[in-house]
Amino acid sequence: MKKIVIIVVIVILIAIPAFLLTRNSKKETPVDDSISKADVEEEAPEPEPAKPQIKIFNGNARPIAFMIDNNTNAQPQASINKAYVIYEIIVEGGETRLMALFKGVDADSVGPIRSSRHYFLDYAMENDAIYAHLGMSPQAQGDMALFGINNINGQVYDTGKPQTATSLYWRVEHKKAPHDAYTNTESILKIAQDKKYATTSEKESVLNYVPEEVNLDSPDAIVANNITIPYATGHKVKYEYNPETKRYTRYSKNKKMTDEVSKEDVTTKNIIITFARNYTLDDKENKGRQDVVTVGELDGYYITNGKAIKIKCNKTDRKEQTKYVDLEGNEINVNDGNTWVNVCPIDADVSITE
Repeated sequence: MKKIVIIVVIVILIAIPAFLLTRNSKKETPVDDSISKADVEEEAPEPEPAKPQIKIFNGNARPIAFMIDNNTNAQPQASINKAYVIYEIIVEGGETRLMALFKGVDADSVGPIRSSRHYFLDYAMENDAIYAHLGMSPQAQGDMALFGINNINGQVYDTGKPQTATSLYWRVEHKKAPHDAYTNTESILKIAQDKKYATTSEKESVLNYVPEEVNLDSPDAIVANNITIPYATGHKVKYEYNPETKRYTRYSKNKKMTDEVSKEDVTTKNIIITFARNYTLDDKENKGRQDVVTVGELDGYYITNGKAIKIKCNKTDRKEQTKYVDLEGNEINVNDGNTWVNVCPIDADVSITE
């Protein structure tokens, strides 16, 4: 009997701690899951909003620069409104020529195409553009070799006849030579591929485009509804501002310009004026060919949305990109739209008025 009592006591002593342990474990505070899914989501970092994309300079298609005739007999020019930037610079005889740059757009007809002048190459290089022309001055020929310009000379491909399915450069019948040569973006890209030229480019835009609307509200800004740029006695360029469209309509030689393909008025969102020294070359051909000094700190204007500010156009080398800065040295913001860059004589009596 004594042994039985001892065994019962031992069993009780073993059972009591086990019971207490089980009881305490049931009373333990449960894991705190009070942090809800909503709280976790609130603490997660918000994704950054998509950066607005510039429309006028987009993608990695390499720009194509077309040398465009600006003689009265050449007007109207084809597809001019499709260019993202157009440079106008003086040539011999008080005329100007245009260099229209296209990026990632198709144009079935571009022209009339004319011969190259060497100082246009400075702006083709800074845009990393394939340069399409029809002939060239001796100076341009030398500089193309010197700088290794990816150029396409239409003289090699010109049929001298109306366009056919296989034409790369052709002649139109409604204009007279030498103002009748045309090509298109498809032809230039085909030739470029045959020549093993790169057709894509990662080079950034020369102009500092921004997606938000640029309004020139600084104290130094002036009203710019009417702009007149006299290149020579026989050639003046005018722009008229339309406050409804916030664009400028362009006039050349006292005539409103139109696009030969779309039949629409030639308009622009931005205008840049650069005052550059020009002089007649002594090239022994006595054709009055010009040189234009593009390098240095040049005075100018930036004009958009009915206002203008004075700027500096800084180019440190012929191959380097021009930096357009305000008078305090800050790079200017440029509206997301097409731009005409008027490189005019340094003494041109430019008028900017209401």
